[in-house]
Amino acid sequence: MWDRRVQKCINSAGDPPPMDFALLIEPNLGLTYGQQVEVAQRAESAGIETLYRSDHYQSTPGPEGRETSDAWTVIAGLVRETRIRHGTLVSPVTFRHPGNLAKVVATIDHMSDGRVDLGLGSGWFEPEHRQYGLAFPDMRTRVDMLEEQLAVIAGLWTEPDGWSFEGRHYRVEGARFVPRPLQEPHPPIILGTRGAARGVRLAARYADELNVYYVGPSRAREIFDDLDSECRSIGRDPRSVRHSVLLGTAVGDDRAEAGRRLAAVMNLFGFEGSAEQWKADNRDFWILGTPADAEKAIGAFAASGAERVVFQDWIAEDRQMIELLGSLARTYAGIETMRHVDESAPLQ
Repeated sequence: MWDRRVQKCINSAGDPPPMDFALLIEPNLGLTYGQQVEVAQRAESAGIETLYRSDHYQSTPGPEGRETSDAWTVIAGLVRETRIRHGTLVSPVTFRHPGNLAKVVATIDHMSDGRVDLGLGSGWFEPEHRQYGLAFPDMRTRVDMLEEQLAVIAGLWTEPDGWSFEGRHYRVEGARFVPRPLQEPHPPIILGTRGAARGVRLAARYADELNVYYVGPSRAREIFDDLDSECRSIGRDPRSVRHSVLLGTAVGDDRAEAGRRLAAVMNLFGFEGSAEQWKADNRDFWILGTPADAEKAIGAFAASGAERVVFQDWIAEDRQMIELLGSLARTYAGIETMRHVDESAPLQ
C-alpha cells in the first residue's frame, strides 16, 4: 500500500516524494484484447509502472459500434502477461454489484501477486446503460450507490467474518469472504473528482488515492488541501491518501510530431477548430508539445502537491508515444536526460 509516510523516509531530508507515473488507455475505442496486451507490454518495456484502462461497454468519443471489452476480464489476462500494476480508472458502480466486484478484484489480486488497483466512480455515459439494459439512476442516487459500494467492498475485504451491512441499495448478511485480498490491508482504492465536496469526503474516508481530473494546477492544489483538511477532521493522516492528477497527452519528440498527434486527438473528438484553439481550451490539464513542454507541465502539478501523474492516452495505437511517455517518467525518476528541442518552433 502506497503511503507518503514511507516515501518520505526514503528521501533526503527536505526533498519532496518522487513523482510516480501511470498510463490510462481507452480500449473502448476499438482495441482488441491482443492489442491491449501489446500496449501493456510496450508500456512495461518503456518503464511505465502502472497501466490503467477505462471501463466502458460502448465506444466514446466518436462513432459507436467499435469493439469493446469487459475491463476486469481483460485485466485478469494482462496481469499474467506483464509484471506491472493494472486496474481501472474508473469502474462505474452501475455495472457491477459490490460483492461481485470485491470478489473479482480480490481474485485478480492473487492472480497478479498483488498488482491490482480498484478505481471506482459513479458512472456518466448513459447510452451504454440503455444499450446493455443497465439501470442509470440520477446523479445523486449514483453517488449514494458509490458510497455504499465503497463501504461494502471495504467491509468484505477487511471486516471479520460475520460482518453485516444494511444500506438503501445493498445489503450484506453474515459475510464470509475467503480468501482475503493479498495486498494489506487491501488493493488500493482510487476515487476521482473535479473537486465536489462529497467526492472529497468519500476519498478521505475510503480512498488510498484521489485522482483529480480536468483541472489546472491551482485548482488541483485547492482540492488536495480540501482533502488533507477533511482527513484531519476525521482523524486520518492526510499522508495516507496519495494525490494524483489525470492529464491528457499529445506529445512528440519535436513540434511537428507533437502536432500530428494533437491532430489525431482532435479528429477523434470531432473538434473542427484550430490547434491553437484546442490548446487554449485544454492547456491547463493536457500535456501538449515536446518533452520540454511536458517537463514544465509536470513540474507545475508537482508544485501543486501532485505525487503521481496519470497520462491519459487517447491514441494508444501510436506505440511510439507510449515510448516517449515512458522516457518522460524515467527522466523524472532521474534515470535519463530529457531531450530538449527548439522551443521557438510552432506546434504544427
